[in-house]
Amino acid sequence: MTATIRPSHARSGAALALAAVLALGACSSGEPTSPTVTPGSTADKGSPPAPTMPSAWPLTGVPSEDVAARPALAVKIENAREARPQTGLEDADLVWEEVVEGGITRFVAVYHSAIPEAVEPVRSVRPMDPAIVAPLGGILAYSGAQAPFIAAVEKSGTQSVVMDRGDAGFSRDRARSAPHNVVGDPQAFLDQADDDRTVPPPAQFRYADEAGAGTAGADGSKAATLDVAFSPAQRSVWDWSGEKKQWLRSEGSRESVSTSGERHAATNVLLLSVEVVDTKFKDPAGAPVPESRLVGKGEGVLASAGRSVPVRWSKKDVGSPVELTRDGEPVELDPGSTWIELVPKDTGRWKIS
Repeated sequence: MTATIRPSHARSGAALALAAVLALGACSSGEPTSPTVTPGSTADKGSPPAPTMPSAWPLTGVPSEDVAARPALAVKIENAREARPQTGLEDADLVWEEVVEGGITRFVAVYHSAIPEAVEPVRSVRPMDPAIVAPLGGILAYSGAQAPFIAAVEKSGTQSVVMDRGDAGFSRDRARSAPHNVVGDPQAFLDQADDDRTVPPPAQFRYADEAGAGTAGADGSKAATLDVAFSPAQRSVWDWSGEKKQWLRSEGSRESVSTSGERHAATNVLLLSVEVVDTKFKDPAGAPVPESRLVGKGEGVLASAGRSVPVRWSKKDVGSPVELTRDGEPVELDPGSTWIELVPKDTGRWKIS
């Protein structure tokens, strides 16, 4: 079951302003007082403006008057055959798919508008993950990693929650074999947020006002299937459902589903052609650890509303979001969830039909 967690009450600007006045006016006895502020006084001029909450969920563009004042939570999730079916992927606002050792893929699932009760199986981070999560300014939960990979995540300004160092929120699923059985508790991860991670994340993409009004839907070519080959070990296929108004995912010829039986689906599918290089690091079996290079630029395809359009992507540094353009103009996605496929430039391919 999925639990959507919202703030207990709306934090209006007036309420925040009142709280600030009460705090500043506290006397030595601990009893709050309400000092009189005369218009035009120094105190009045120095008061910070009341923070404003976004009018839409920043990671989906879906309008809301009740956007939760919590950070984005990213979780590293496995996609090997032994890891399927996964739990919680269906609730993510954004899902990034990346190639790891052996040509299999893993996901970075990002949650904000909905928080599932559990995610499974949680695995370790890789060198490209800091560039994915840094623009969010939030939390990344994972099972562990080589020390340089953990250091890179934390250097990016992202807070790590790590099973291997004893952080709360991790358990084992006895019905599965290790290491494919780590269960994560997203609310427990959020409960460990640093004091300064109490606001919604910034938007990572631009969104149209309504379904079908994004760049692909408004100006793209009809597309029924996106057939994406990451490697001989992983083929991700997306079929447009006019009934559901979503792209439905398959792992090769097999439908991709959650442990709940729900089909994995997306409003938008973004294909990015990226350079993938082998790093100097090795996995336990001795295979080189690959890195998808996200800082830079390249070609891509945006698919929404049963249509697709070629785009160009760019990312100027680790902390900046990916920017999408078409003929030099900004690209808009349809409001809803988005899966981003980081397809190896030299060895991967995609076919749209």
